[in-house]
Order: sequence, then C-alpha cells, then structure tokens
Amino acid sequence: MKRTPALAVLSILLGSIAAVDAQAGVPPAVGDAQLPSLSPMIKRVSPAIVNVATRGTIKQRGEASGQNPLLEDPFFRRFFNAPPGGGGAPRDRPFQSAGSGVIFDAKSGYIVTNAHVIENASEITVTLQDGRDLKAEVVGSDELSDIAVLKVASGNLVQMPLGDSSHLEVGDFVVAIGNPFGLQHTVTSGIVSGLSRSGINPDGIEDFIQTDASINPGNSGGALVNLRGELIGINSAILSGNGGGNIGIGFAIPVNMAHSVMDQLLKYGSVKRGLLGVNTYPVRPDIAQALGLKDIQGALVTQVIEGSAAAKAGIQAGDIITSINEHPVKSPPELRNMIQMLRVGDRVNVELLRDGKPRRLTALIADPAAVESGPAESPTIHKALEGATIADAPNGAGALVRDVAANSPAAQAGLRENDIIVGVNRAKVASLAQLRERAGKATGSLVLEVRRGTTSLLIPLR
Repeated sequence: MKRTPALAVLSILLGSIAAVDAQAGVPPAVGDAQLPSLSPMIKRVSPAIVNVATRGTIKQRGEASGQNPLLEDPFFRRFFNAPPGGGGAPRDRPFQSAGSGVIFDAKSGYIVTNAHVIENASEITVTLQDGRDLKAEVVGSDELSDIAVLKVASGNLVQMPLGDSSHLEVGDFVVAIGNPFGLQHTVTSGIVSGLSRSGINPDGIEDFIQTDASINPGNSGGALVNLRGELIGINSAILSGNGGGNIGIGFAIPVNMAHSVMDQLLKYGSVKRGLLGVNTYPVRPDIAQALGLKDIQGALVTQVIEGSAAAKAGIQAGDIITSINEHPVKSPPELRNMIQMLRVGDRVNVELLRDGKPRRLTALIADPAAVESGPAESPTIHKALEGATIADAPNGAGALVRDVAANSPAAQAGLRENDIIVGVNRAKVASLAQLRERAGKATGSLVLEVRRGTTSLLIPLR
C-alpha cells in the first residue's frame, strides 16, 4: 500500500519515539522534527477559565425532604382524603455546587457561564487559576440559551480570545477546559462531532456543537477552544450512561450565540426575543425535487401568521427562506435560532426563493405578545381545564399552558406548566382558538394530545 508523505513522516516519528529508552521519557524533538504539543496554547488560555462555586437554598418536597412521595400524587390524595398541598409545605434545603466560567472581558470583569450553574445561588465565588477567590454578582441570566453573565472586581485578569463558531466544521480539533468533579483546570481534547444539534433541551434555544472531548459534571460553563486558542463554545451538557459520566457525547453553546446573549444582558438586563411569525418545514430531497430546486437547504414556509412581522414584510406560504441578515439558513432550527437572537424592533433582511426566483425582503421583528391572541387567559373550555392559564404557543405550535394552579382540576388531570396542547380527540390544535373550537365540538370526554419536552402523551379529561 502506498503511503502519503504525511503518513510516512508520522511512521518515522513513531518509530523513532519507540526506539527511545522508556526511562528517558518522550524527547521534545526527534532529529529536526519537533513533536506536536498543545501545551503552549493551553498555558496561554488557561488563566481565562475559572471555577464557579455557588451556595443557596432550594424548595423541596417529597422523598428527598423525608416525606412520602405518594402524597405528591393528586389521585392518591383524593382517594385517601389527604389534605391539599401534596406532601406538606416545601422545605428549604441548602445546596452548594461548582461549575466553570470563561473571562470574556478582563477590563470590566465580565465572566460568562451557564445559567444552570448559578441557578438559585445566593452566593457565588469565582476562583482564578492563580488561586485568588473573588466574589461575583449576577449581571443577567437567560435560561432559554443557558447563558449567564457574572461580574467580578477587575484587575490582573486574562480574557479569552474569541473565535467565530460559524466557521466550524465537523472534524475540527477542539479542546475542552474546565473543572470536572472539582479537578481544576482539566484539559481534554477531541473533535467537533456534529453541528447545529437540537432536541437536547426542547424548551430552550438549541444550536449545539457536539464534541467527543470529555465533558463531565463541573465542566458546565467552561471553554471549548480551537487549536489557535480561540473560544468557540461554552460547554453546557452531556449525554451520559447510567453512571452519569462522559460517554463521548458532549454539547457546547456556540460562542457567537453566547456573545450575542451577553451583549443583550449587559445592555438591557434581559433578552427580549422577537418573532418573525412563520411555520416552516425542512427542504428535504423530495421537496427540493418537487419544487425544482438544486440546493437542498433552507426553511420552507408552510404558514404565515396573520398580523406578524413576516406577513407585513410580504413573506408567503411556499417561500423558501435561504438567508437572514446575509447568514445562510440551512434548516428551520437555524432560522428559529437566528430570529430568537434578535430583539423586538430589529430590522432583518430576509432572502428567499419564490417560484424558484430569489427575492429580498425586510421585516421588522415583532413582539410575540402583539402577534399572539393577546394576553394569556383562563377560558372556560372544559371544566377539567379550570385552573390552567392558556395562551397561543409561539409560531402556531399549539396552545401553551403557562400556569397551573395547585390542586385545581387542571392540575389533578395531569397538566403541567409549559405543556403544549397539540391535539383534541385526534384533531390537531395550532392555537388557543382552535383548542376552544375543538373542545366545544366534543360531546363527551376530551383526550388531549400534549407535547411535554421531547415526550408526547395523551391526557384524558372527564
């Protein structure tokens, strides 16, 4: 078999290393060839990665607080005539946890971490690589993107150079740096295993970088860097086996998204997301063939919500959105993420294909409250739904359960906050109005089809 020059050089290097006395260790060079090492880059960027330790209290019920978990079941309480309120009043339980963070702005003392790292924290301590402990305050936190910004006293801090996550490709080498299991400044390496991953946290904004660089508990909020020492992601989540450890599937938030969220938190104190007002579908090969398209990418518009920014801009069902603000749109999740990183009132340039011809439109991003059917309401749709506050879900995805009163008929039926009702008696539901209409036509019991996170379930109502 003929070897490439690179493989030949590698073979020579490996052969030379093997010939070195094991007691002498690996030499810094073999002949004139320097051995590759990530050490110089790691030394340069490590001071920008910090340990984030938190303390606080959380409300707790049930078994963990020493109470019978059966008392949490509303049907059990009704059967045994138990007092309302489940297994008793919630108890405050102290906790402490640790994660990681990255210094984005050394001059101002701004550190980016995950929102879940500092959730419920009343005290946050940041430990630098040189051993200094600094008290941190929360500037802002955004649960949907899982990004939070902390501030510490500036002075002799080192910030991380920022890369451009839009240029990442599957197969790029990356390094994860953080504090897994309390082991400070642990470095692991791997590659980018996938891009634009979703379905990890359906309630959030998902555009994850997947990597096989080992990420474990405590790595959350740490850095994913390229071989140039540039930050390209904030480590956020893992898929793990029964043991809870790393199995080679980790996820990081792209640095471009993290930077955008940080800018809004610093400027406004929150991220107020806007709405374009379209339902979309992937441009699959069969659809591309049917529409005579050469490129199998983009977001096919299947519905335009009346009165939305898209409707006012002239976007129509059947259009294929290909670009937002000159950034290519490859799929509906990418379109959703791009729009949700914009604020209400932003002007956005939309490039699309209509009947195979390119068009360019401008939309003014709208406030979701102005597009939906007004404020959330508690309509008398069905007696079993009493106690539930229901409104339109974004983008015509169904009827969103925004709140469920404790011990109400809706709670006892099994509905939960953030459930999305997508069907009634096998008829699809795209809005609160449709939920009211479908339920009004039912002559007997209702069977709700509900989407809860990544799970679909049926809830019978009597």
